[in-house]
Amino acid sequence: MKNLVFFAITVIFVAAGYSQAYNGAGDLKFQIGINAQSNGTGITTGLDYGIDENFSVGTTSTYMLGVNELINVPFVDKFDVKARVNANLGNVFQLGDKADIYPGLNMSLKNFGGHVGGRYFFTDGFGVFVEFYTPIAKYKKELTPSEEFHNQFAINLGASFNLN
Repeated sequence: MKNLVFFAITVIFVAAGYSQAYNGAGDLKFQIGINAQSNGTGITTGLDYGIDENFSVGTTSTYMLGVNELINVPFVDKFDVKARVNANLGNVFQLGDKADIYPGLNMSLKNFGGHVGGRYFFTDGFGVFVEFYTPIAKYKKELTPSEEFHNQFAINLGASFNLN
């Protein structure tokens, strides 16, 4: 886990050193990758749509695949969907055409939370992304071990595609 966190932070800082991957209103990005959190890993997908020069809305979903076998996890606890809003800051920091950084807020089936992410595009259509999620307010005070999924710090890392 420490190596994954180090790698993800490195990707953000390297991406921030180059340029921007957000084109403003009408921009459309699809992402697919891995989700890493305590006691499990999964697959994540997302779609972001640009509504303004610096703001986008989107959705992400995550399904836990590698789950610690000691935890009895029903399907409903393995799956989560989030609606989110991002402040795309690549042009604010004058990062150029290939990189973007974006903090944001999200509301999911499990909690209300925040995230910060970064994208770097190698070509017009293909890039990489990394995102860090954390809950701000959980819907339940007392959580079972399986309900802890999606209610804790998580890292998403994977490929990003420009659909414009």
